[in-house]
Amino acid sequence: MLLRATLVLAMAGTAQAQTMVEQVGAAQISTTLQQSAPVIKPPAVITPSTPAAEAGATTPSVPSTPPSPAFLAALDTAQKSYQAGNYRQAQTQYEALVGQNYQNAQAHFGLGLTLFALNDLAGARFEFGQLSALDPASFEGPYNLGVVASRQNQNDEALADFAKAAELARGKVSAPVLRQVLEALAGEQARARNYPALATTLAELVKTAPDDLDLQVREAQALTLAGQGTAALPLLYAVRAKAPANVDAALLTADIYASQQLADRGVRELDSAVAATQDSAARGRLLLRKADLLAGLSRSKDALQAVQAAVKADPRNAAAQARLGELLVARSDRGGALSAWQTAVKLEPVNALYRTNLAAVRLSLSQYAAAAQDARLALRASPDAATQARAQLVLGVASYRLGRYSEARSALQSSALAAPGAEASLWLGLSSYALKDYAGAVTALSESVRLQPTPNARLNLGSALLSSGRYAEAETVLRALVVEQPKNAEGWYQLGLARRAQGKTAEATSALKTAANLGNSKAQGSLK
Repeated sequence: MLLRATLVLAMAGTAQAQTMVEQVGAAQISTTLQQSAPVIKPPAVITPSTPAAEAGATTPSVPSTPPSPAFLAALDTAQKSYQAGNYRQAQTQYEALVGQNYQNAQAHFGLGLTLFALNDLAGARFEFGQLSALDPASFEGPYNLGVVASRQNQNDEALADFAKAAELARGKVSAPVLRQVLEALAGEQARARNYPALATTLAELVKTAPDDLDLQVREAQALTLAGQGTAALPLLYAVRAKAPANVDAALLTADIYASQQLADRGVRELDSAVAATQDSAARGRLLLRKADLLAGLSRSKDALQAVQAAVKADPRNAAAQARLGELLVARSDRGGALSAWQTAVKLEPVNALYRTNLAAVRLSLSQYAAAAQDARLALRASPDAATQARAQLVLGVASYRLGRYSEARSALQSSALAAPGAEASLWLGLSSYALKDYAGAVTALSESVRLQPTPNARLNLGSALLSSGRYAEAETVLRALVVEQPKNAEGWYQLGLARRAQGKTAEATSALKTAANLGNSKAQGSLK
């Protein structure tokens, strides 16, 4: 008879529990950055800033026929059609103007904008290219080419276009227009993760709006991502001097100190920021980060108190609720962890990680049906690969406990394939055995033993080998087990069965007697 393995959701330490409960509070600078790169906003096209008559009077770089009064009037009419949202009419009007005077840059500009509004990106790209050729000193052509390239996910081209537009715009346009161009350039630099260049662009942006504290924080973030965290500190302290309750500045300050192995100082910076704000959401974020730093310092009790304070300050902070669940699991408070993760899932129902951790703690509480249901919901929530593998593992174990062996095997096969591990292979072996697929059980349990040769896995492998009729191999596995664990009664019992099946009567009897003396009732019965 195959022994049932016991799934252990380790409660004494997060290192053991990590296969089932993903840590959500790992120390990382991205706490304040939200993403691996700052948020990228889709750039907007830039439209002509001058009336048609004035624009038509400018001298293009390429010689052209001077526009007649009738042409300028028609250009003005086309602009009004575009501004009114009558894009098809504007398209017809601009195309006629291009036909009348192909070298008029404004006609191409207007047609490009109109085609862009109609989502004809290929047409818009062509017209903006013509604008650039006819008026190479103007920034609008390369800028709007960058917008089209960005929309088409041609990011390298967009980056080059925006860089050229910024070069042409400097010293020639108003601060708000330059800021729009630089924001587009910054967005593509962030997408490319070129953080040194991004920091330079943001520093230039700060000059266009010196009172914009958010821009200064973004510059500090870019410097930090570029590996220049200490250079970001003066910027952050300047922001906090003007706005002591600026949460992002305080969080990044703490992160930088933590990265310098000065987490205690980071905690003090967070305490200072907490005292400076009465905003509940802000206090929740700051206290959650404090809990993360304290946990990293192995001050688990203080970390728990900090995250409890975060939850009290902002009960709707799902990340704080999830972190509370994690810390309570580490202290063996499964009931408290269950409540915390239930709240986290209620706040963010489609968060696959939270749902998977809820399923795992339900599994540890023997709530198998609920655990299986939460695992299924996690799998429907488009999880990342690691979370998906954990959810499949929980679903597999819960299904096994519910006697749904086929479902268990299917889920565990997927988990083991995506994230090979001793635990998934162990339960896959048990599920295969329950389905009388002894060969499959041997394969899975052999892999579990290879990855982590625990006594439980080796005992189950010996049992599977016995059921497969591979008695000599079973004897080898079980003999090694009882040599290491001479008081393993079940190991002695199964060793006796393996020897008896090979006709080794005396040796079998000796093993069975040892098992019986250790209290194994099955061995005692077999000797009668």
